[in-house]
Amino acid sequence: MSQRQARRKPDGISAVLAEAYDTALLDLDGVVYAGGAAIAHAVESLGRARDGGMRLAYVTNNALRTPDAVAGHLTELGIPADAADVITSAQAVARLIAEQVPAGARVLVIGGEGLRVALRERGLEPVESADDEPVAVVQGYGGPELPWGRFAEASYAIARGVPWFASNTDLTIPSGRGIAPGNGAAVEVVRIATGAEPRVAGKPLPPMHRETILRTGAERPLVVGDRLDTDIEGAFNGDVDSLLVLTGVTDGARLLAARPEHRPTYVDADLRGLLTGQPEVVEAAGEFRCGGWTAAARDGALVLDGDGDGDGERDGDGAVLDGLRALCGAAWAHAGDGACDLAAEKALARLGL
Repeated sequence: MSQRQARRKPDGISAVLAEAYDTALLDLDGVVYAGGAAIAHAVESLGRARDGGMRLAYVTNNALRTPDAVAGHLTELGIPADAADVITSAQAVARLIAEQVPAGARVLVIGGEGLRVALRERGLEPVESADDEPVAVVQGYGGPELPWGRFAEASYAIARGVPWFASNTDLTIPSGRGIAPGNGAAVEVVRIATGAEPRVAGKPLPPMHRETILRTGAERPLVVGDRLDTDIEGAFNGDVDSLLVLTGVTDGARLLAARPEHRPTYVDADLRGLLTGQPEVVEAAGEFRCGGWTAAARDGALVLDGDGDGDGERDGDGAVLDGLRALCGAAWAHAGDGACDLAAEKALARLGL
């Protein structure tokens, strides 16, 4: 189905996802790794998907590291990758800037080495000061040690009328210790100081999707991510299918309340979902059934009936996911083009979520 329609339930598919799609467009933080360490089942699952013929492309809004550095990190984790397999928001924003300024133009960089490398790839000259006569300002995640004075340099240049670009506006970023401020939080600092608005390239906006397709040549892509407002909305904007994995920032409550642009095609616990099909969610008489669970909207709440046993072949995580998929159907159908406001705590508690 077109992603532009208001999805009423997750899709089912009998084919293994890694066989049904030619390229996985994988987010990194919260999907492949967290805090630098591989997420459980990621290495094995990606290896099996790759061995089966699926191309793996790593698509990240994090503009701090270069594609070479990201590929090296993945390889160290046991996921062989080349720089060409990595697409960053730094590359997307560098292309966006290069299309609007003269070749060789100076660009004030507020961020890390990933931005500088991407700008040079487009024939632009990174500079460090507002007094270096930049024709554009670009801001990307610079890591926790980015000096406060960098925001001042951006503000000085923007106040003089220099156009401002941002790699992305993710307010948070997952880390090994929890959720940390992302580039969007830093962008807010400059916005407060200047009153200006940046041109943004990263997910979920079209420049990032364009960069990804140009670099991968994907014909049947599957976006794989953990964030509704970047990964899944980016897939929606690109009118391609998506797989949400529950290893990052999205929990059951956020998923059930998702607006149409944030509703994934498929839902799974982790990257093992690439190696299987997806069970069908059956709608009948206002109820949604998946496996041994039936979900419905009743009396201002989402209600989950059943025991999760189904045909006796689903247990553990599989049964929990079946219940969550059924609840998604009940919630999304009730909400239509909006966000579901039904109480869901009791239903999610039955699944241990």
